[in-house]
Amino acid sequence: MPAEATIARCATTTGIGLHSGASARLKLLSAPAGSGIQFRRVDLDGFVVEARSANIAKVSYATSLMKKGVFISTTEHLLSALVGAGIDNVVAEIDNLEVPILDGSALPFIEMIRAARPRRQTRRRRVIKIVEKLELREGGKFIGVYPCDRYQLHYQIDFPHPVIGRQRFSLELTPENYERELAPARTFGFLADFDAMRRQGLIRGGSLNSAVVLDEKAVVNGELRFGDEFVRHKMLDLIGDLALLGARLEAEVVADRAGHALHTALVQRLIADRRHWEMVEVEEPSQAPATAAAVGVYTD
Repeated sequence: MPAEATIARCATTTGIGLHSGASARLKLLSAPAGSGIQFRRVDLDGFVVEARSANIAKVSYATSLMKKGVFISTTEHLLSALVGAGIDNVVAEIDNLEVPILDGSALPFIEMIRAARPRRQTRRRRVIKIVEKLELREGGKFIGVYPCDRYQLHYQIDFPHPVIGRQRFSLELTPENYERELAPARTFGFLADFDAMRRQGLIRGGSLNSAVVLDEKAVVNGELRFGDEFVRHKMLDLIGDLALLGARLEAEVVADRAGHALHTALVQRLIADRRHWEMVEVEEPSQAPATAAAVGVYTD
């Protein structure tokens, strides 16, 4: 039966926080089986903030955590990479309040995890298995989870922009699929929104190297990594936000223009209502190595 995983050695990076503009050093360290994903603020006497629903603090343009007044901002890309790579237990040491944005994708974090050498632990992996559907709607936004014997995701977005429009993407989450199909997808923003966001104290660390940037007609800073990079990044965010359940899902997840707030609302509703799920040990077939990518992509 598959076991939990951590990393064998530490890996370090430095960068700028997207919203704070603050420089931060991030180090990933191994953690004991059963301990989950934890952030440790080394600038605040090693105060620990666990990546779980009880610590969700603020969700708008990013997902942030807070415990006893200690803040960790923009956690979703790192959390997404850890779940995508199959890492259950890790300590993320950071010396400031925001995880570095790096290139705006999860790929630098995947490279850190690879350099840190994932390793199996002795504890059997347990997952949150959805047994009864749960659906949330907010205006035109939607997210739902349904029983499934795998971790299957579907995401749809619709932006009134000639480069984006309506995009849909589906993926069965395995480490191989995640690294190839999702990790390189970058966050994105619109030049028309920048002044207003900065007046709100946001994107102080934003640059043309940390996001896909669009004017009214086109991308202004180079080529896209995927034709549908935008919806892929939204799915990347979703996986990171759902990591705050504290365990990997065994479910089918469907999202339509959902965003961080609805992602994390789903997390909190699931934690509050145990009739929708049960904690089970993973059986061998659901963790078998991926063969041909179980990915379906189409754009309207």
